[in-house]
Amino acid sequence: MYRETAGRRGARWRGADILLLTTQGRQSGEPRTTPLIFRSDDGRWVVVASKGGAPANPDWYENLSARPEATIQVLGDTVAVLASTAEGDDRRRLWSLMTEVWPAYDEYQQRTAREIPVVVFTRRDS
Repeated sequence: MYRETAGRRGARWRGADILLLTTQGRQSGEPRTTPLIFRSDDGRWVVVASKGGAPANPDWYENLSARPEATIQVLGDTVAVLASTAEGDDRRRLWSLMTEVWPAYDEYQQRTAREIPVVVFTRRDS
């Protein structure tokens, strides 16, 4: 629905902005699309690899770890991006930014021993 309506339907969920992330499956090589809550930060897009606090990272994060090149769709715009995992002070700042829009991330972190990754997408040069 998001794609068909250029985000007019599906771009907001429970008060949060949604983007569509398309990765390449690390085993299948097939495209995999996942809707994710995001925030913008200084020309970048930020998402959290929470998987609801499960002990393992979500598949989309593992796909990005194997191949950080991906595409995102934000409303009607599709953008080629490069993914990286935030660390240190940047991660702490971005985590706070994300919990402002989705406070449950803090609960998810309490459910798991892994540090939940904060992923940053930057525009890839063509």
